Amino acid sequence: MYKSGNAKGGTAVRRLMTEYKQLINESPDGISAGPVDEDNFFEWECLIQGPEDTPYEGGVFPATLSFPKDYPLSPPTMKFTCEIFHPNVYKDGTVCISILHAPGDDPNMYESASERWSPIQSVEKILISVMSMLAEPNDESGANIDACKVWRNDRAEYDRIVKANVRKTLGLM
Repeated sequence: MYKSGNAKGGTAVRRLMTEYKQLINESPDGISAGPVDEDNFFEWECLIQGPEDTPYEGGVFPATLSFPKDYPLSPPTMKFTCEIFHPNVYKDGTVCISILHAPGDDPNMYESASERWSPIQSVEKILISVMSMLAEPNDESGANIDACKVWRNDRAEYDRIVKANVRKTLGLM
C-alpha cells in the first residue's frame, strides 16, 4: 500500500485514499473510478456511462484523472482515453469544464470564482459534473470548435457522430 508519511503529497494521498474508499462504498450510478495501482494514488482510471435520453446513452467512456501533488488545493486534469465528440472535450480527450479550472477569478471573466475548482470539490463531484456535461454541452465555451458548430447547426448530425462513437466504445465497430 502507498505510504503517505511525510513525503511530498502526503496530504493529497490521504485525501485521495478517503475519496477512493467513499467511491467504493457509495459510488453513484453510472460512474466508477480508482487509482491505476496502489503505488500511485495520483493517477486514476474512470468509467462514465452515457446519460440516459442523450446520444451518449449506452456508451461507456474510459478516462483518466491526473492529480497534482497539492490536491485538493489544485484540480486534477481529466482526459477521455476513447474517441469522444463533444463541445467541451478537446480533440485529445482533455475535458474542459469550470469545476476543473484553477481556483480564483477567471482571467477571461467568463466564469465566476464559485464555478471553478475549490478544495471542497471531490472526484465524485467531478465525475457527476462530467456526466451532466455530456447531457448538456456548453457551446459558448467550446474546447472542440467543430463539435460546437455541429451541436449548434445540425443536431441530427451531432447525434449521428456521437452514436457512432458510442458503438466504438462498446467494440461494435
